[in-house]
Amino acid sequence: MNLGKIDALFQERRAGHTLPQALYTSQDAFEFDIKAIYGQNWLMAGMECELPKSGSYLSMMVGNWPVLILRDKQGHIRAFHNSCRHRGSILCQPGHGTAPKLVCPYHRWTYDLDGSLFAAGRMEDDFDKSAHGLKPVAVECFGGAIFICLADNPPPIDEFREKFSAYAAPANFENLKLAHVDKLVEYANWKLVMENARECYHCATGHPELAKTFPVGMSKHFDAHEDARAEAFGKAMDANGFPHEPVEGHWWQVARFALNEGCTTMSEDGKPLVKKPLVTANGGNVGSLRWAIDPHLFAHATSDYVFMFSCMPVSPTETHVYSKWYVHKDAVEGVDYDLKALTDLWLVTNGQDKELAENNHIGVMSPGYTPGPYSSDAEMLARRFTDWYCDTARAYINAHG
Repeated sequence: MNLGKIDALFQERRAGHTLPQALYTSQDAFEFDIKAIYGQNWLMAGMECELPKSGSYLSMMVGNWPVLILRDKQGHIRAFHNSCRHRGSILCQPGHGTAPKLVCPYHRWTYDLDGSLFAAGRMEDDFDKSAHGLKPVAVECFGGAIFICLADNPPPIDEFREKFSAYAAPANFENLKLAHVDKLVEYANWKLVMENARECYHCATGHPELAKTFPVGMSKHFDAHEDARAEAFGKAMDANGFPHEPVEGHWWQVARFALNEGCTTMSEDGKPLVKKPLVTANGGNVGSLRWAIDPHLFAHATSDYVFMFSCMPVSPTETHVYSKWYVHKDAVEGVDYDLKALTDLWLVTNGQDKELAENNHIGVMSPGYTPGPYSSDAEMLARRFTDWYCDTARAYINAHG
């Protein structure tokens, strides 16, 4: 990876515009992004409810890097590189599972849940097991969510911890359970996937189903332009002790906003999809709590469910989008909610976004592509994402160049 060559591409970037073509399409840029962007910043892995007991684990890919997150015997959540210290095989296939110990499927090296090596057969007498534990990954848990960072020195997270915990508290994310996981393969660069996910300029025509409940006309950071209904919503949230004003840091945003008139959740008709709600305050009319993390995520929590969207790059031309739906831990599928009804809206929306991102990628590959300007009103968050990407990349280049 030639940092000088990468740096030159960032120097070409015109303020307020999309990126130079090669930053979307080249193998060098992809390898840089995995190391300098995904490898250096906080990522949301999921919710603590996904690890309900000792030995529960979540195996996931961060780009091309396997990561393992688990709950140890003391109930603490830990994270490790999913790579055996013998010859490097992954210990657990991607997905969820439970195991009293971690056993490598290749040569049966066995690890305790704290990452220490428990057994390694047929090694020499002087073999030191204590020197061959799994390599840890930084992990932080707060507000019911799990965040990981693969960097040796992760960026500060205290401000985000404080704000997210306060905004998430009324929904009691500790009382969630995972209802469904979906993986969508998009043949587009991950930055095009995320730019699309950071704006609703396209929503009125691109997402007619979502537009029935989601206020697609809002601008900038969910600004309702002093709309009387939005003001009334804010007063109701204040009265119930629900933080709602948009807050943000360099790599994160949190806000609570009103849904469309008569809607209490994001569904095809705005009516609840789960009979056991997460929040009952204000008659369940608590809008959507949205949080977003660069480089990869947005999530929405309404009165009855939580939806999480996570973007993981696989190659310059392929991105995997992982979606998760969470409901109240006591909600019973088929009794309190119908899984198809719960997932339909976002599956349809994701499918529409897949087509938009793939069309975008094909057009960016054209010799006629020239970086275009963002709308300061409709695409402020998309521009904010691209600015963050450029700032973060330059900081990495300056530190390692």
